[in-house]
Amino acid sequence: MSEVKPGWKSLPEGDVVKAGTAAEFKTGDWRSERPTWIPERCIQCLFCWIACPDSSVLVKDQKMIGFDYDHCKGCGICAKECPVKPKKAIEMGPERPEEKACPK
Repeated sequence: MSEVKPGWKSLPEGDVVKAGTAAEFKTGDWRSERPTWIPERCIQCLFCWIACPDSSVLVKDQKMIGFDYDHCKGCGICAKECPVKPKKAIEMGPERPEEKACPK
């Protein structure tokens, strides 16, 4: 006779497994485009914060204060969602290696 291995039925009822997250890892290193925030154009609508899939838009006291470049992947959704016209408050540009260096 073959041994019966425990399956899903052996899990405790209501067992919860911790969800995966990238919070512990700097995932912005492979970015090829970088968002730049122009504060004087910003109307503080926070559409960028709502739309960012990586939670990389930094907000303090209900106002945008910049980007978390350690986690920003450069997708450009923030710039696309910015409603400011004719010039947006977030512009996408090429990533520059010198800006990736950690401040000393």
